[in-house]
Amino acid sequence: MTRVAVAAATQAAADAGAEVASRGGNALDAAIAAQLVAMSTELGVIAPGGSGFITIWPAGGRPVVVDAYAEMPGRGLPSDRFGGGGRRVAMGYGGGMETIVGWGSVATPGAFAGLTAAHEAFGAAPWEELFAPAIATIEGGFPLSPACGEYLAYSHDVIFGWDPESRAVVSPGGVAITTGDCVRNQALAETYRELAVEPRSLYEGDLAARAVAACAAAGGILTADDLRAYRPVWRSPAMVAVDDWTVATNPAPAVGGVTMVAMLLLMKAYALEQWDEPALRRFAQVQRAVMEYRKERLDHHDHRTEHVFELLALARAGDAGALLSSPSTIHASAVDADGTAVAITLSAGYGSGGMIPGSGFWMNNSLGEVELIAEGFHALEPGTRLSSNMAPTVARRPDGSVLAIGSPGADRITTAIASVLINHLHLGMSLDEAIIHPRMHIELRADAPTMAFEPGLAVTPFGDVGVRPYDSTSMFFGGVTAAEWSPLGDVSGAADARRSGGVAIGGTGV
Repeated sequence: MTRVAVAAATQAAADAGAEVASRGGNALDAAIAAQLVAMSTELGVIAPGGSGFITIWPAGGRPVVVDAYAEMPGRGLPSDRFGGGGRRVAMGYGGGMETIVGWGSVATPGAFAGLTAAHEAFGAAPWEELFAPAIATIEGGFPLSPACGEYLAYSHDVIFGWDPESRAVVSPGGVAITTGDCVRNQALAETYRELAVEPRSLYEGDLAARAVAACAAAGGILTADDLRAYRPVWRSPAMVAVDDWTVATNPAPAVGGVTMVAMLLLMKAYALEQWDEPALRRFAQVQRAVMEYRKERLDHHDHRTEHVFELLALARAGDAGALLSSPSTIHASAVDADGTAVAITLSAGYGSGGMIPGSGFWMNNSLGEVELIAEGFHALEPGTRLSSNMAPTVARRPDGSVLAIGSPGADRITTAIASVLINHLHLGMSLDEAIIHPRMHIELRADAPTMAFEPGLAVTPFGDVGVRPYDSTSMFFGGVTAAEWSPLGDVSGAADARRSGGVAIGGTGV
């Protein structure tokens, strides 16, 4: 048994990871246990039927990424089945946005396949034990977190109100739940017991059969062939040096990790000593260059890989000018005193609102994230991996120190993690200082690029770039969690107050 630090979306999720570590689990086991609790309790923000990425840097080994992201479904269906089963809804969340919900928005989910594969390769505790904290939390009832309360205030009716079983959880007795209310979803506890014994049930068992039947009845395109064929993909990470640290993150076909690496590469050429006005202007220019390149070339699935190589080549050359010319996520970070770092980011989009009958198990709306599928609704070939902003990241230093870090926050994921890595690895801030430090993010608005920023930054307009100041720190700028171990010290963690995260320590000596 080894000491483990866990930083997760909520204190309950972090405590779950520490509990599993104290039973003999390692960093991976702790991170999975934390995410199982978060998937169960962060209503609306995430769902068990989501997908994601797992970045692992094992002690004495090379870093790897488990791509467990969503796939385009529809294997074996006639062409007239595509394009239906969803409806476009608008919400005021995030300043206003649109998404597509319903069973037609459901992609083939990958989270449980990926977690299982990672555990088989690197886990120490029995798979069934990882579910115990989540099952206990669900059966005891749990308070609705502030982040979920904020999101459900916008999405309660339009996303989670159309399905009777979904509505029964978010509106028990016809009254909408709000922050602090006790939530009960007993059917999910039984589903977790099933998945603890047979993790492929979502892909080949009873749970899969119920999901496919519900989808077909409501005009969706998820088939038994899609679920049966789904497999996680092991990938080599995208990597970059930041001072004496080597950083490894999510590679293509996801876009979050590689855009973050490009930002770090472009900032390396700048002798950054503090976040003064010139440094912030440089970072704004870097963000704009990378995000515009992404919008033009990476948000389309065709030729994405070759454009990724071009992006990284231009970034390594420090050529920002050449680049300019050309709610819903959870994260857990964990490290252990053996020197293993694990970062897991999961998403279910904005939520489809569809719940597998009798299961308490909500599904994703990854096909309905209109900003991530430029080709249009149901336009991709079945089996195509969808695009993602997620960038679970790990880093190692020659003395053996390891770091795991990640964030939710849509396209703010890349800028949030890049900012914290620069603060901690380059400027020498502590993890807590690096995470609480005010952030900025370039928004590519239709009228003109705009710098959104928190108080405490010397941000001024320049060129055609406007400003949008926030009155206080905001979960708009992500919710970074990080865990670190040094051979000269103990395991430690830090969680973003912007999103009510939590930190816990488990294992030997606790």
